Amino acid sequence: MATPLPWQQSLAAGLRSFSRGGVLLTETYGDGEISPGGAGITLAPWANRVADGQWFLDGKKQQLDITEVSRNNASHGLLRNTGYAAVAESPHAVSLEATVFPQHGYPFLVRHRVEYQLGEDLGLHVRQTLTNDGAAAAPFVLGAHPYLRVGDTPVEDLQLTVAADTRLVTDERLIPRSSVPVEGDVDFRPGRHIADLAVDVALTDLHYEGGRARHTLAAADGSQVSLWQDESCQYVHIYVSTVYPGRTRAVAVEPMTGPANAFNSGDGLRWLAPGESFSMEWGIDYTPGMAGC
Repeated sequence: MATPLPWQQSLAAGLRSFSRGGVLLTETYGDGEISPGGAGITLAPWANRVADGQWFLDGKKQQLDITEVSRNNASHGLLRNTGYAAVAESPHAVSLEATVFPQHGYPFLVRHRVEYQLGEDLGLHVRQTLTNDGAAAAPFVLGAHPYLRVGDTPVEDLQLTVAADTRLVTDERLIPRSSVPVEGDVDFRPGRHIADLAVDVALTDLHYEGGRARHTLAAADGSQVSLWQDESCQYVHIYVSTVYPGRTRAVAVEPMTGPANAFNSGDGLRWLAPGESFSMEWGIDYTPGMAGC
């Protein structure tokens, strides 16, 4: 395989591939390709969407660029098309950093650092940190957009488990308007086979054990991949794509500190004082099945 170009190694501080023992645990994409469906990218200073790209700061309307034209939303933050610089590196870890400069719609100076580290158990540990380098308090939501898989097992044959009690009800533009208890196709607590499932939904009221909520894709042989997120991330977005290149289904499990349109609803929205930093943590673990023992 050809060596990735420099921009591919740093764009959006994205997780391009993660595997254990030759078992691919995240969806990937080829050299020279732009990340399909936001695969692996990190999200700052907001995750998901801002309706019409508009929000208000001290009574003054702010207008962000519309990056999801079909729904007239500003989508996935301001660093999706930005190259991050490596600021630290070791045999088992790398740290990448990029700056959001003051601009129309977001007049703040903030810096996003993403640290990837392999733990002693060879699980992946990710820390995303936002720092306010400006002179005014800055609003933000952080998130990430990995797609999970279990090697070559067809995604349709996998079972997804997410311990969450509430889903956000959205309009046709995927902007949350209310919340209700999970039920039916979006109740993943007992586990649901992907099969013909197609959902694009944010969940909250997550169940945390030891400070972590865990979401799992499992195969029939017992092999499974889990994404965990810490208590700073009170939301997870589940997106089952039917258009991921080369895959009949692809499952995005997206940890987020706030939901779509948080700049308007205030749900999950945080503010950083000048000089202050905030971190969220998440990671990916793998358990081999009987054949992998």
